[in-house]
Amino acid sequence: MSTAGKSGDDVDVRLRAVVEADLEFFLEYEHDPEAVRRSRFTPRPRDAFLRHWKANVLGDDTVFVRTVTVGGDVAGSVVAWWDGDRRFLGYWLGRPYWGRGIGSRAMALFLERERNRPLYADPFSGNAGSVRLLEKQGFRRDGIVRHGDDEHVVLVLS
Repeated sequence: MSTAGKSGDDVDVRLRAVVEADLEFFLEYEHDPEAVRRSRFTPRPRDAFLRHWKANVLGDDTVFVRTVTVGGDVAGSVVAWWDGDRRFLGYWLGRPYWGRGIGSRAMALFLERERNRPLYADPFSGNAGSVRLLEKQGFRRDGIVRHGDDEHVVLVLS
């Protein structure tokens, strides 16, 4: 059954452990030109991407990461990690899954399992959809930070 055009409430959004095959989807989604524009995140070359995920994400016991699936298909990932004494959250969805409530549903499922608070996120300020998604989950604005030339909104969930 195709999930095209259906909202997050109308499709089977689930989280599961990441398997190595998921990384190819994550790599493809990270290199989507529109995703790069909206996130202001520079995509990594394939080898660097795989090294990062295997060592810094999957190889770190303090990182909590899940694959987001929609109707069984890999839609993206949600991850929480420590940066010093702050716990951060990040997520990435493939463009076919944008604007349908799937991110909100996946984030709600993730936040049921990731219980560390406060939890921080810092999306690019121009990515209104991402800021809105996080605010709908209870994150509150807590300032601005610069990453290079770009301004990012600091959000915190208490």
